[in-house]
Amino acid sequence: MDDERLAEIASWYYEEGLDQAAIARRLGCSRSMVSRYLKEARARGLVEIRVRHPLKTDPLLAKALQGAFPLREALVLADPPSDPRSLLRRLGELGARALQQRLRPGIRIGVSWGTAVYEVVRAMPELPVSRAQVVQIIGALGAGDPMIDGPELARWLAEKLNAPVRHLHAPLLVEGEAVAQALRSERAIAETLDLARRVHVALIGIGSVDPRLSSLRRAGYLTESDLEALRAAGAVGDVLARALDAEGNLLDHPLNRRVIGLELEALRRIPTVIAVAGGVAKAPAIRAALRGGYLDVLVTDAEAAAAVLTLEGAMVYA
Repeated sequence: MDDERLAEIASWYYEEGLDQAAIARRLGCSRSMVSRYLKEARARGLVEIRVRHPLKTDPLLAKALQGAFPLREALVLADPPSDPRSLLRRLGELGARALQQRLRPGIRIGVSWGTAVYEVVRAMPELPVSRAQVVQIIGALGAGDPMIDGPELARWLAEKLNAPVRHLHAPLLVEGEAVAQALRSERAIAETLDLARRVHVALIGIGSVDPRLSSLRRAGYLTESDLEALRAAGAVGDVLARALDAEGNLLDHPLNRRVIGLELEALRRIPTVIAVAGGVAKAPAIRAALRGGYLDVLVTDAEAAAAVLTLEGAMVYA
């Protein structure tokens, strides 16, 4: 059966609420045949089923984070699932909620890259915003999973908002500092970076130097020995692919000078920066990003929040 007919049958079942017996009568076939058609529709990607879990938050941990760090808002997922994929999905839904609250006509939204940003964009509904614009604020991976890459995420979010997108036509990381300087001076790239500095909201993730978690390692930009060298230099994580020490300071390291993208000082000047990151293992990186003052809104989970507060020596308010 062709895709169009399978989609029609799936629509009867999932959207119109017809049961399999009613569909079987309409088609003149057996219920078991209808069941096979529905399975085939899902197998061909014609049907996408999402389970939206209730997003319970922890206001005490949120208050503690806002008391310990210069945050405008913290959204802390209570009772986080142990499965990392499920955790990221729920954090993405919380991040989408934070972004939706800030949408307005004429808004410019800067989009970074990574699995956390992907989950936010995935969770965003189609919600046209007049005169909105989406800007890619860091260069492209060009390898690995294209769905978590900056160009695709910016395009996808722009499509959902019915907005134009401005791409940054450059790699995220180049071979040498001279190449990076030359690319930043190229007219189209310079103009896009200038626009990136003037976005109203930036959506970012927080990277880790743990080999198990590093997106830069998975993308092939860094090896385990590179990450080991970064840790030896004092790095605990990264924001916009720039390595930070435990206090959130930008490391004086060649890696940081090879990145094409929005600068961290410019990130601080953006009116609202929403960062999405979770998991206890990311606590040192999250704390560094907070200590550096790069975030206005943090979306995280209760276990990560508690670990961050422990590292900071802060108390949870009763």
